[in-house]
Amino acid sequence: MQMPVHIVAAGGFVENDKGEILLVKTRRDGHWVFPGGQVEVGENLIDGLRREVKEESGIDVKVSHLVGVFSNRAPYEGHSGVKIVPTKVMFDFVCEPIGGELTTSDETSESCWISKEQVLDMVSAPALRTRYQAYLDYNGSVHYMDYITKPKFELKFKKNI
Repeated sequence: MQMPVHIVAAGGFVENDKGEILLVKTRRDGHWVFPGGQVEVGENLIDGLRREVKEESGIDVKVSHLVGVFSNRAPYEGHSGVKIVPTKVMFDFVCEPIGGELTTSDETSESCWISKEQVLDMVSAPALRTRYQAYLDYNGSVHYMDYITKPKFELKFKKNI
């Protein structure tokens, strides 16, 4: 059996005291997303998330609680000698802004605060919309979902744990 290879990522639903959500627009494809990304070697989930939010938006955050764990089993192109990465595992957390100023980065062309009700008007990717809905539906139980994004989005399994 080949040793499994996974990408581990953390995403943040950053909500300010006005009830607005932080979104960033990616330079890669021009889509609006929640800040977050891959956890680097030697980094834990919380530190990785704080770093990603700061890099992508300029905002410093305090990570509050886990709302969901998501497995995307659609294969991705690898790097560093790995040809295909079979699964991406994402941990989504609620975050509180504690400083910094909105800015952009090499990865983002825009960043903004948007009302909770308008987020789904801006976020188009089905997987991100599903993860945002899990955030909205959070009631103290962590959501677990398994899906694929290629050739099209398909939710395979869903459970609260």
